[in-house]
Order: sequence, then structure tokens, then C-alpha cells
Amino acid sequence: MTAQPFHIDVPQSVLDRIEARLADTRIGYMPQDEDQWRYGMDARYLAELVAYWRESYDWRREEEKLNRWPQFRAEVDGIPIHFYHVQGDGRHPLPILLTHGWPGSVVEFQEVIPLLVDAGFSLVIPSLPGYGWSGRPPRPIGPARVAAMWRTLMVDVLGYPRFFAQGGDWGSAVTTQLGISHADVVAAIHLNFFMPPSPGPGADAELLAYWGSVGRLMEAESGYQHEQATKPQTIGLALHDNPVGWAAWVVEKFWRWGDTKGNIESRFTKDHLITNLMSYLVNDAVISSIWMYHGLAEDPMASGPVTVPTALAHFPGEFYPMPDRALAERQYAVVRMTKMAAGGHFAAMEEPEAFAADVIAFFEGQQ
Repeated sequence: MTAQPFHIDVPQSVLDRIEARLADTRIGYMPQDEDQWRYGMDARYLAELVAYWRESYDWRREEEKLNRWPQFRAEVDGIPIHFYHVQGDGRHPLPILLTHGWPGSVVEFQEVIPLLVDAGFSLVIPSLPGYGWSGRPPRPIGPARVAAMWRTLMVDVLGYPRFFAQGGDWGSAVTTQLGISHADVVAAIHLNFFMPPSPGPGADAELLAYWGSVGRLMEAESGYQHEQATKPQTIGLALHDNPVGWAAWVVEKFWRWGDTKGNIESRFTKDHLITNLMSYLVNDAVISSIWMYHGLAEDPMASGPVTVPTALAHFPGEFYPMPDRALAERQYAVVRMTKMAAGGHFAAMEEPEAFAADVIAFFEGQQ
């Protein structure tokens, strides 16, 4: 399990195929309604994004940016795992493990890397199995398995006997599993997505009310999740060789889940959006990234409370209801909870300075 240096260098033939698929596309029609986003992806913005992708976007420029930081690959449980490993100056002995989610990628963390490293922290930022430049598992796996893999990566491959962990979306699920099942090596966790425990028999009104609000939201927002959890191959096969279809499926989530207030480019540039899309497309990772939704059912998560010190950052644009502190304390050993001024689901990409400041403030106090 030796880490080998890695450098992103996408074959030109892969880029040429994506370009050909973009050129040979026809953007569909839409209802006669000014508010197009309420139906899902706005066809007008999709056409604008594709035109920019073809005429102005430069993958090689973005690839160079992604290669600024040291990268490696190591085989963990038979799966090649890609990760950034950026060394701090030694002021803080415990490194921070940062885990992304879907439909995000390691692209999310590019702007927070220098902020955290300048504060003295070493960083490990892996691509989830089946995402980005990591290899794919042979079949769907869930967050509990990934947490065990991250323990192996940090302790056995990189030699860190203890570490901090941070995550949102799937990264939150993985990080929570680290806090439950691997508390002997995880010193503290920071989350920008968090939930109280599921209601069991005799659940009180406060917990039931919270999950009722989640249920109402999911009636409107969970179509993607249900499809990916139940029939991942159907949607995966439909999208994996279809960059415009993939853009429609993913970019709508950035519009809805980010703190965009209806204007997607108030939070995400076209380059950000396309580079994130490309991290899947150039690696043929669309299908395998979707597998994790199915893997959750086959790889149940540990449900016990998190006993390690926990910080929660509530970004106001988060589309999913976040519990108040009292409810969150039923699941986590909360020592810090911050209500952020702005930002949404993709916190590190939307508000890198605020995200980094909260992470630094918490972990500096947990040395």
C-alpha cells in the first residue's frame, strides 16, 4: 500500500470525444414559462453553458490548476485511490482529511487548500471510490466501507496515527462513520451537513417534526436520489457518454443546492461547473459515482452516536433542513456550532474563506 506520485494528464483522444459529443447535440425545448428552473434544468442556461464549453473553456488550463498540489494514488482494499497530500509547516501535528460528495469532487476544495495549509495544517483530500481519478469498486459500496478505507489510507498508507476529518454530503456520511466506528484514530470532526438520529419507537414531537420537514422537502427534491438508489445503471448508462445530459442532471443541483438565490453564476463560474463535470467525464466515472446511492442500502451505516468532538457549520443556503443544536446533540458530541452568513451545499467552493476560517478555528482548539 505504497503511495505513488500522480499527475493528471487526460489523453487528447478523450477530450476529442467529449468535444465531438458536445458538437453533435441538440438542446431540447421547454415550456412557455419565464421560471424555467422550477421544471428542473433551464434549457436556456444549458445552451449557454454548452456554447461556452465548446468555444471558451480550456481543459488544459484547468488541468494545470488541478496539478498545482501534490497528488498520489495508493491501492486501498484493492481499489486505487487518488488523493491530494499537501504538507503544512508542522505547526499542527494532526492532518485534516477532507471528503467531498455527489455531484461534487476534489475540485470543490481547490480554493481552501492554500488557506488551510497557510494555517499550518497538512491535508489529505481523496477522490471517493468510483469518482474522479480513483478507481471504481467492483460493485456498489457505501459510506461505512469508505470510512474504513479512509482509516487504512490515513493510518497504514500515510502513517498518521490520529487525524481530523471534515465533510459535507457523502463526505458528511463518511466522516460521521469515522467518528462512530473509528474514534480511536479520529480526534475530531467538522461537518457542513448533519442530521439528528432517525426516529425510532417513542420518538418525541421535536424529532418527528424535524423528519416531517425532511419528508416534505424530499417529496419535491428526491427524484434523482430515488432513481440513483434503486436503478443506478439505468440513469448511469443514459448519462455516462452524454456530456450535455450529464450537465443537465448535475448543474441543476448546483443551482438548487447552492446559495444562488436563482442566479447560478453568483456562486459558480462556468469554469467551476464544467471542470467539476469533466472530473467525472474524463475518468468514465459517471456510472460508478452513482453506485454509492445503491451501496448505502447494501452497506448499512453504524447508527450509534458520534463521541469525538464535533463542529457543525450551518450554511444558510443549504437546501436540506439542518437541525438545531439540541437535536444535533442527540447524534454528535457538539462543541461548536456556527451559523454562517452565506453559502450553501457546496460550502468550500461557495465560501472558501468562511469555510476555512471555521475549520481552522475548530481544529486549532482540538490539538
